[in-house]
Amino acid sequence: MTEELLGLPVPSVPAGDQGVAWLRAHVVRFSNGAEHARRRALTTRLIENVQVTSLDELATALGLPGSLDDIAAIAPCYQPHEAVTAEADAAVERLAGGHDELTAARIGLLVQAWAATHAFAERLRTSDPSPPVPITRRASQDGVVEVRLDAHPFGHGPHACPGRDVATRIAKNLAFRALHHQDGPFVLPNAWDHASAVALHASGFPAVGTTSLGVAAAHGLEDGAGLAGAETVRLARMLAGLPFPVTADLESGFGAAPEEVAELVAGLGVAGVNLEDGRPHGLAAPREQAELIRAVKDRAPGVFLNARVDTHWLGLALDETEERARRYVDAGADGIFVAGLTEPRDIERLAALAPLNVLAQARTPQQLGDLGVKRISTGSLLFRAALRQAVATAVQVRDGAEPPAAFGYAEVQDLSRGTRSAAG
Repeated sequence: MTEELLGLPVPSVPAGDQGVAWLRAHVVRFSNGAEHARRRALTTRLIENVQVTSLDELATALGLPGSLDDIAAIAPCYQPHEAVTAEADAAVERLAGGHDELTAARIGLLVQAWAATHAFAERLRTSDPSPPVPITRRASQDGVVEVRLDAHPFGHGPHACPGRDVATRIAKNLAFRALHHQDGPFVLPNAWDHASAVALHASGFPAVGTTSLGVAAAHGLEDGAGLAGAETVRLARMLAGLPFPVTADLESGFGAAPEEVAELVAGLGVAGVNLEDGRPHGLAAPREQAELIRAVKDRAPGVFLNARVDTHWLGLALDETEERARRYVDAGADGIFVAGLTEPRDIERLAALAPLNVLAQARTPQQLGDLGVKRISTGSLLFRAALRQAVATAVQVRDGAEPPAAFGYAEVQDLSRGTRSAAG
């Protein structure tokens, strides 16, 4: 029944020559028939081959740089059943220029992207299963009807959203960033393959990271030596299509030039990356690492860049750690990650610089949150624990002991099927 209703025309809107009324009357969203076909083709061309990581980038790509404040004013008044404010009308006029159909398409695209991605991001952050666009309206013989979009959150039929992929990526980026700005820290589990990632998310974790040791060791490679680049990228691309934010550990960029790493990050589709200043033979110079961070943030500003400072692994003083962290934040890093950081005073000092990530330790998330920590990752712990448990289970089978409980065959199959259908 829902699909039949979605095939009906959208309710007509009154003609208008200024403000929100003009915008509504000239966008694909509220059009039918030949007008809809023409405007949909125009809208599709505007976002064809657009690869962006943030709403700011999308605004620039659409020829409306610096317009998000105006878009935020228009969005609550965009739907025909919503009241129009003078502020929204003025915002449309600032953006409209000659009031042509192409400009209406640009503004309409950005308004819908702004509203849908913010709603989608909030649902991803809180693991809310409801769709980002909960209802749509159609004109039937009985008048205007509301249609639930649980099965088709991006629409269906003639009015299916052509910007689903762009909206989904931006929403994941927004959601992942928001997780670092909550009152308390969030726990980020680190996966090493598709099955571990989907199982962790199904257990209630809103986002998942990858572990460089897990990926490298699973392929018979040494971690931290820059040898697992192809394997890491392959996994990141696979996980990027899952219906939740993923952040990828890219070590130090696998020896590539800053511009190459920047292009890689922009094209991966993940919501975040880790980049460390450790190198196979020591630490990078702070200036070198800052250049890498700056290049990545210039190219992919919506991707959360977690700058890992490896000084504590080498026993260097906190002053050196803090100086490097400051330089990386100044270069554009969104957060800092100091592996091996455990002293409360050191944690508090570094947490004042930017959202701080530490490894899981004896302190509880609440205790670490009280010190200012925003993100707690498991690093390679889960991979190492799973490896130990696998060996222990095999030994128990060999020795005739009862093996421990495990996921059922059907459970694992269902996890894979569920994420495949959600992504597609």
